[in-house]
Amino acid sequence: MAILKKYTQVDTEDVIYQSRPVIASIIIMGGLFGLIVSIGISVSFGAADIDMGTVWSSIVQYNDELTSHQIIQEIRLPRVLGAALVGACFAVSGSIMQGITRNPLADSGLLGLNAGAAFMLAISFAFFPGMPYMYIIFFSFAGAALGAGLVFGIGSMTRGGLKPVRLVLAGAAVSALLIALSEGIAIYYRISQDLAFWHAGGVSGTKWENLEMVAPLVIVAFLGAMSLSKSITIISLGEEIAIGLGQRTKKIKFFLAIIVLILAGIGVSIVGAVGFVGLIIPHITRFLVGHDYRWIIPCSAILGGLLVVLADFGARMINPPLETPIGALIALLGVPFFLYLARKGGEEI
Repeated sequence: MAILKKYTQVDTEDVIYQSRPVIASIIIMGGLFGLIVSIGISVSFGAADIDMGTVWSSIVQYNDELTSHQIIQEIRLPRVLGAALVGACFAVSGSIMQGITRNPLADSGLLGLNAGAAFMLAISFAFFPGMPYMYIIFFSFAGAALGAGLVFGIGSMTRGGLKPVRLVLAGAAVSALLIALSEGIAIYYRISQDLAFWHAGGVSGTKWENLEMVAPLVIVAFLGAMSLSKSITIISLGEEIAIGLGQRTKKIKFFLAIIVLILAGIGVSIVGAVGFVGLIIPHITRFLVGHDYRWIIPCSAILGGLLVVLADFGARMINPPLETPIGALIALLGVPFFLYLARKGGEEI
């Protein structure tokens, strides 16, 4: 036991030492500045371009008689803030999943959470039309839990345990099943047009009331993730090491799983089944700041928000006034990144 404690103390100190707090601080400050600038540019440009001065005046001195102010306040600003919120949700949920499962391919989209949330949204649209947005959020939570449960249940039944690629294969199979079921429901109940938005991904329908409902949940989830960030760092070293350091791994993983379901469910309820944000951002963040989750989580939130804001901006500017699905743009980055990770870890998997 003494040897184990000595070994685990050295490993933990090595992880903390390998973290880069100076770089992390630069990323946080620079990322926040870049996010604010990106939000301003995204709000300014669109079907009707609006200068930055008008954008600023609409925020500090809103005049409901001016059409430009109405466009900014009622359409563009909630949309862009929703994109930033969704990016942060997916990125933080992905970083937590990769940390507690020690699976470099973990992502809410790849492991069935997004497809499960979309499936439950199809059920809510078909059987409970006109449902308040708050109930839609809870349906998303339930769907994310359903997708994750099926994936990990199927993955645990395979010989050799929960290896990364096997989990991803189980996630692909479960996602295909749930998407097929949701599309069947959409066709039978004639809600294909409503559901198409959630499969393609987009924030065009985001409203202030949506953000007001989900913002408190997101803040609580982020605070919970930060409070458990040191435990995530220790668990990422391995189950035996974490237990040797006195971590109650089952209890911690339970609370972290709830946080992941909240973040993934909220993300899907706003933007739809967009994948790869939670795969790309945590890897980039770990490469930049090290393996200390006290820095990974806040940096991932900022970089994830920046990615989705830029993707939304690109979606509107590629072929205006039509919009390209955000999910398609992010997949252009995510698929090669996924193939790189799968090839890199192929011998271990």
